[in-house]
Amino acid sequence: MKYCFFLINKITFEPLIENGMNNFTQYDEAIAKYHSSLNIKKVPVASWNFHDDFLVLIKNIFVDLNKLDSFASQSKWIHNNWDMKTRLREEVVILTDTKLNIVFASHNMRKMNGYVEEDVLGKNPKIFQGKATDLGISNEIRTAISLQQPFEKTVMNYKKNGDVYLCLIKGFPIFNSKGQLSHYIAFEKAA
Repeated sequence: MKYCFFLINKITFEPLIENGMNNFTQYDEAIAKYHSSLNIKKVPVASWNFHDDFLVLIKNIFVDLNKLDSFASQSKWIHNNWDMKTRLREEVVILTDTKLNIVFASHNMRKMNGYVEEDVLGKNPKIFQGKATDLGISNEIRTAISLQQPFEKTVMNYKKNGDVYLCLIKGFPIFNSKGQLSHYIAFEKAA
């Protein structure tokens, strides 16, 4: 069975006109007969969209990976064992400076909470918190950050539209080659 998405016919009109086919009725009938004899699997145009979504996802992962690599090389991060390709596929990655201002947010954040990077750049991660966020857990995270220690907590966060969701956050301090604090990184996913 042939799969045919586009049929391109090279048509030379001179022989048709020479044979007295000034109106194209015979031509149309011949083309219709030819096409009806083909065994073609028809595919609705709407089904092609999945491929585009996948390509956009892959492109965004590599854009995010390049941005993180740029931060790592500029700040001379100490090597870590994070598999960033897998992390970017499965989790939202947020990077802050030492003052906890967001300097990077992965593209897939939009899927989790509706925000895009431009919405959160320069802001504190508290932008995701609200009334339902447990202050005790927030204080535990703040303590781990001040002690420059990794943490793993589940917090109640808010989407851009105001809906509440549970978010598992794994946060880590990042140090440069001189042993100085460079950034904080958080790997997040809906719990």
